[in-house]
Order: sequence, then C-alpha cells, then structure tokens
Amino acid sequence: MEKFYITTPIYYVNDVPHIGHAYATIAADAAARFHRLAGRDVYFATGTDEHGLNIERVARAHGVAPQAWADRISTAFRDLWAGLHIAYDGYIRTTEPRHERVVQAIFTRLHEQGDIYKGTYEGWYCASCESFYSEAELGEDRTCAVHTGRPVEWNAEPCYLFRLSRYQDWIQSHIERHPGFIEPEAQRNEVLSFVRSGLRDISVSRSTFKWGVPLPFDPDQVAYVWIDALINYITVIGYGDDLEQFRRFWPADVHLVGRDILRFHAVIWPIVLHAAGLEPPRQVFATGFLTFGGQKFSKSLGIILDPVAVSRELAEASGAEPAVAVDALRYFLLREVPFGADGDFNQPALIGRFNADLANDYGNLLNRTLPLVARQFGGVLPTPGPAEGTDAALADLARAVVAAVGEHVGRLNFSQALAEVWRLLGAANKYIDEEAPWSAIKQGRTDRAGTILYNTLEALRIATIVLSPVMPVATQRVWEQLGIEQPLEDQRLEDARRWGSLSPGLRVRTGNPIFPRIDTRPRPVAAATAGEGGDPVSEITIEEFKRLDVRIGEVTAAERVPGTDKLVKLSVDIGDEARTLVAGIATHYQTADLIGRRIVVLANLQPRKVRGVESRGMLLAATWGDDEVAILTVDGAPPVGSRIS
Repeated sequence: MEKFYITTPIYYVNDVPHIGHAYATIAADAAARFHRLAGRDVYFATGTDEHGLNIERVARAHGVAPQAWADRISTAFRDLWAGLHIAYDGYIRTTEPRHERVVQAIFTRLHEQGDIYKGTYEGWYCASCESFYSEAELGEDRTCAVHTGRPVEWNAEPCYLFRLSRYQDWIQSHIERHPGFIEPEAQRNEVLSFVRSGLRDISVSRSTFKWGVPLPFDPDQVAYVWIDALINYITVIGYGDDLEQFRRFWPADVHLVGRDILRFHAVIWPIVLHAAGLEPPRQVFATGFLTFGGQKFSKSLGIILDPVAVSRELAEASGAEPAVAVDALRYFLLREVPFGADGDFNQPALIGRFNADLANDYGNLLNRTLPLVARQFGGVLPTPGPAEGTDAALADLARAVVAAVGEHVGRLNFSQALAEVWRLLGAANKYIDEEAPWSAIKQGRTDRAGTILYNTLEALRIATIVLSPVMPVATQRVWEQLGIEQPLEDQRLEDARRWGSLSPGLRVRTGNPIFPRIDTRPRPVAAATAGEGGDPVSEITIEEFKRLDVRIGEVTAAERVPGTDKLVKLSVDIGDEARTLVAGIATHYQTADLIGRRIVVLANLQPRKVRGVESRGMLLAATWGDDEVAILTVDGAPPVGSRIS
C-alpha cells in the first residue's frame, strides 16, 4: 500500500496555542484524512517542542519548574486538537525519554564521524525563537525580525559546532534537482539564494543553561533546541525503537512549517539527515501567515485568537451543533485563503462563508430535496429512470470534480479543491431548479421526478465523501440524513468516483437544518432618503442580497384568520415544500381569488407566530398611500420554486 507521512511544525510551549497553530494543524489533518480516503497508509504526526532557554525563563517567571510548565502547555495543545477534530497518529514531546535517546544517538554519530567539533560561537541571539542572527538580518535597532521589537542578546560561549559548510554543495544541488522539495516557489527561491550566499558552521549545543538534552560525550553541554526539535520527526515514527515502522514511513512526504522557520527545515534538517546517513524529507511546505486585523498572530505581542471560542460563538449565532460549528471554522480556514499565501482572519467573512456556502449551497440542497422524497415517495429513495435532460452532464461533472479535488489536495491546494466541490454543489442546485421535480409530479411524471431527486442526492453523496476530510462531523450528519448504512469513515475515493452508487429503496431521514442560517439583517448606519420626508434606508452589499431566498410560489389554499379583519392564512407551494404564510391582504383580495395565483415569496425569513398561526416566509407586495396593497407578480409563467435574483 502506498504510504503518506505528514507532520505539523512541532509547537513551542512558551504559551497556549492560538488559531495560527490551528490553521497548520487543520491543514495537515485534512491532508492526512484525504490520503486515507484515497486508500493510502497514512501517518500524521504532531507534538510539542519543550526545551531551551526561553522555556526555562518562562517557567521561572510563572514560578514553576520547566517540566511542569511544559506539561501544562502540551496538555493545552492536545485539548485543542481534540476540540478541532484533529486525528493524529503520533504525538511527540521532546522531553520524552525515547526522544532524548534518539537525539543522543544522532549527536554521537555526527561527533564520531567528525561533523561535530568543539569550538566557540559568538553572535546575536533571540531567546524567544532560540536563533542566532547576523547584523544584516537585525537591522540598526538590533531587534528580532520574527519577534517584533524584541531586543536580541550577544552570546559568546564554548560549544560544539556542526560542519554545515561541508554540505553546502550537496544541499544546493538537492534543492536545484528537486523543484518540489521546497514549496511555495517564492520560498524555494529565497532559501536557494540563502544557500548560494554561503553556509557557515553552526552552534549545536549550549552550556549556559541546563534545560535540554545532555550531550552523551559532554554532559556539561545540552543539545541546541533547534537540532533537538527537528529530530522529533524521526523519533515519532520509531527511529531507534520501531525499525519496521520507521522504514515504512520515512522519508516524510510533507513537513508543514511556518515561513519563519523554513531555513531550519529546508537547510539544516536535510543536511543533518544526510550526514547521519538518512534520506531527507520529500517536501517542506511553508504555510503563509494568518493575520488578524492585518497583524500577525503573536504570543509575544498578545495577538491571539482562541479557535474554540470562535467556534462557540459561531454555534451560538447560528444554532448549529457545536461540533458542526468547529467544522465550519475548519472549512473557512482552508477555503478562504490559498494555502501557502498570507491571509487575514475576520468574523464577517466567516459568517459569510457559513451562510452562503454551508447553509445556502450545501445544507439547503439537502433540506429542499429530502422533504420531497419524504412527501412524494414515502421517504424511500426511488429507482432512477433513463437519463434525459441534464442528467448525464451532472454525472460527468461529478466524476471530473472528484478527479480535480484529488489533484489539488495532492498539491495542498485546499482552497481550489473546495472550490471544485462547490462547483458540483452549484451545478446540483441549478439542476434541481431547472429539471423541477415538483413540476414533473404535477404533470403526472412521477418516475421522472424520482430520477431528478435520485441524481440530486447522488451528487450530494459524492460531495459529502470528498468533503469529509475537511468537515468530518458535519458530513457525518449529512450522511445520517441521507440514510446510507455503510459508515462514512469506511468510504474511499473510489466510492466517490462511481456515479449511481446510491441504493434505490434507501430510507432517507429528514431532520433539522445542519447549518442554520445566521441572521445578518443590516442595521442602519448611514441613512439616505429618496426625497424630503422619505423613509430612511440603509445600503446592503451584493453578498447580503444574495442571502435572500426569493422564489415563485403558488397559492394552493387560502382562508381568513379567525378574529381578524386583515389577515389571510395561505398554503403556498414553493417548489420543494409547502409553506404556511400569513399576510395582511384580506381587505384587498378575496380568498377564493388567491387560489392558483403565482406570488413572490421570501422563503428564508425567520418563522414567527401571527395570531397563533406560524408564518414561514413572507408574501411580497407593494404598499402605498394610506392602505393600498398590490401583490407582486412576474411576467411569463416561471415554474413554481424558481428563484428570483
């Protein structure tokens, strides 16, 4: 079986995790899940980096021992990953005895073959990122380029050095011969320029503090944290402990890393591996920076955002299940910004994606199809008839989308992969609108209506399978409503490629909306008037307008609401279901004259009770003068359920 090994950055335990950590980990989790879906033998590793001067100082500032501090923060990372549905295979902590043994074994080998030697190192050092910097990298103010505004310290001490310069020709050749080794391309070019400028030997041990892995050949020195941390990628899959597993998964297929730590992973790490007689990773992929209000998330600057709190707020605003809201956040992070590019997190964009993509396109396609199956076919999926109309085009598109999603995820292009899935969902929504099963039913073509509904749900089945790596819980809820007995987790990409796999006779299960829309009704901010004395109005965006679900409906029954002069209770067919509406038109229209009339309905208005009758939508009408009313109509004879845009 083909294997796939992916790692996240190993996260530093100087403070609690934030949404920047979540972004990379969600991406790794989605990639791992997709490769499992494709039938590969997958190992997904993450963990925490717990040694170094900075951790010693932070622990001291909090009045605890370094190990106690590391335990606390590592637990916070594990708790967050559980809350975000992260399904890792291995979790590594650099303070574990198994890891210390591997670090000491690698240092011993490199020392014995002369790649590590005793010397002295001097330079400007940032304790926060445990890195040395040259004068050119610091600028005139001598502050860390990564930890904005933080002064660096001059450090000079006896230490052990690694002969990085000995391997300059090898690493340069490796990068040049393997274009995909470093991604994205801009970061590859930057690293290659750095290598070509000349590598110098680096310090790989420290003697001025003790919180680290002692060197086996000199216990007064501890391993430099960045070499210690990098070695986690071979420890976690069994180097020195489980040789069979190590051989099965090494080399890593993808190291996901932050752009600010790319040189460690793309230069130092492959050289250390090569010197130790091990293969370098196949790819190092640098993620972009996620910002908030234009500022990079930073523990040191106090700019953090708790993804659990964001998900909780989303659940409260929408009424969605909390675990579904977590999946909505996962979807947003991977859809909104091309992976590898910088992006800014903002709440309006998150809500916009939730309403437009999840509630309208995905959720509403399910919500408008299942009730028709329940009402017209007793909740049992009908057997599809011969293809006609746009049936074949929808099936062809589904196959093409699954293939395209696989290609995009293989390049970690999550945004485009998800755009492809939404191309299928958009086509399925258009398909059911144009093929109009409700019209086929009225014409007595029940078999044709059944075929349309079958094809729509088949498109939903395929979309749900390929979306499951990104939204594992939300897609499970969709799967349950589809009524498919085979577990979603047992599906493979081959199942998504096969059109027509839904079993006729399946009993669907209608339920509450999985993605309830969030109320985003605009509040007047800057008022304008149509003329002197006119009523104030406020502008809305085109995105806000698109969230209005306005349709053609047909009145099938009408009666006066008892005890009122103006209210009429209407039964209205809006295509995929029948609605009850209450409208104040009794003084202008006779109930008998309303039956059979085509009207315009705002279908996604929140339900409300009027004189004990629940009104689920709004009839649109023009009002003027003291009490004049005219129901809106449209030219021609558009099918019931047609959308107005």
